[in-house]
Amino acid sequence: MTDRLHEDIVAVTVPKWGLSMEDGAIVEWHVAEGDLVKDGQDLLDIETSKITNTVESSASGVFRRLVEEAGSHVYVGQLIGVIAPESVSSELIDEYVETFQKQYVPPDAREIEESNAKFLETDQYRIHYLSIENPESQHRPVILIHGFGGDCNNWMFNLVELGKTLPVFAPDLPGHGASGKSLESGSLAELATAVLAFIDALHLATVDLVGHSLGAAVAMQIAETQPHRVASLALIAPAGLGAEINNTYIREFIDGKNRRELKNTLGLLFADKTLVSRDMVNDVLKYKRIDGVTEALTQIADSNFPDGKQRHSFRHALDSGVAVPTLIVWGDQDEVADPDHSRGLGENIEVELIDGSGHMPHMEAANQVNGILLSHLLTEKHT
Repeated sequence: MTDRLHEDIVAVTVPKWGLSMEDGAIVEWHVAEGDLVKDGQDLLDIETSKITNTVESSASGVFRRLVEEAGSHVYVGQLIGVIAPESVSSELIDEYVETFQKQYVPPDAREIEESNAKFLETDQYRIHYLSIENPESQHRPVILIHGFGGDCNNWMFNLVELGKTLPVFAPDLPGHGASGKSLESGSLAELATAVLAFIDALHLATVDLVGHSLGAAVAMQIAETQPHRVASLALIAPAGLGAEINNTYIREFIDGKNRRELKNTLGLLFADKTLVSRDMVNDVLKYKRIDGVTEALTQIADSNFPDGKQRHSFRHALDSGVAVPTLIVWGDQDEVADPDHSRGLGENIEVELIDGSGHMPHMEAANQVNGILLSHLLTEKHT
C-alpha cells in the first residue's frame, strides 16, 4: 500500500488487510534501496496473525529508502519505505520520513474491535458480519459469502480493498464464526434463506454476490431462486459445479481436535503450506470448541456432501446461460474442489485461473483476485 503525501514522493505503508488488523511483521523485502520499481511490483511480504501476504507498489520510480528492516514489528499505516525519483534530494526524503513518523498514530485495538462487532437479528438467525457501508458510493452493495468452516475474516485481504469503491458486507453463515450455531438441517436452501434474510434486514434490494466454495453454491442457489435480487455472480473455487469434492478435508476439519491434525488439514486449502500459521490453527481450534459448532458443521456436511459427493449442481443453469454476468475464479492447484469443474461452461461465463494458488486464491493471491473482482463488479454490464 502506498500513500501520496508529497507531489514526487510515495510513502510505502503497512496495508490494512481486514477490518480487525492492527499490526504485523515484515518477513522479507523483495527490493533494495536504489532499485527501480514498477507499479504493481511486489515490494515485500508481511505476516499478520492470520496469514502472510505481499505488498505491491502503487507507483513506478526508485526505491529510495528502506525505513523498516525485515523482522520488524509494524502497525497499520506505518511508514516502511519511500519511492521517489532520483531528482528528489536525500535531505528532502529525510525531512519527509521525519514528518511522517511524527504525525503517525498507531491504530487502537479496542476501537477496532468495538467498531466491527456487528450483529443482525432476523426471524430465525443471529448473524454476525463485517462491513464497509460506503454510503457515498453509487454502486450496488456486494455480499461476500465464505465457505464451509470459514467466517467473514476469510475476506480479510478483500473487504477493505473492495470497500474503497463499493458498499461491502461479509456475514458469518449460520453455524460459523460468531453467528448463531442452531440449524434446522444445514441444507443449501437454509443457508441461502439465511443470507436472503440478512440482505432483507439491511434493506438491500439488488446485490452483487461473491461466494467462495460452499458460499459460491449458496450464491448460485440465491440467483436460481431469487434472480431479481442478484445483479451478478463471482464464484471463487465454487462448490456446485461437479460431483467430486475432497471429503477427507471436510471430515478431518470436523473431526480434528489438536493443532497437528488441523494444521495438516488446513494445509489442503493452500498451495503454499507455509501460509498455515500457528495463529490460524489456534483460531480454528477456538471456533471448533464453541458449543454447537461440531453439530452444525456435521449437519451442513451431511446435507450438502452426502457420501463424500456434492449434492447440488448448478452446471445446467450456467450452461443454459445465466441471466447475470458470472465470473469464476479458481486456483490451479486447488486440492479441495477440482478446477477442471470450470471447463466446458457457457461462453458467457468468464473464467480466471490463478497460477500457483490453491482453494483460497482470494487469500493466496489477494492483489490479483481483488483486481479481477473489481473489474467484474464495476463493469457496465451490471447496470
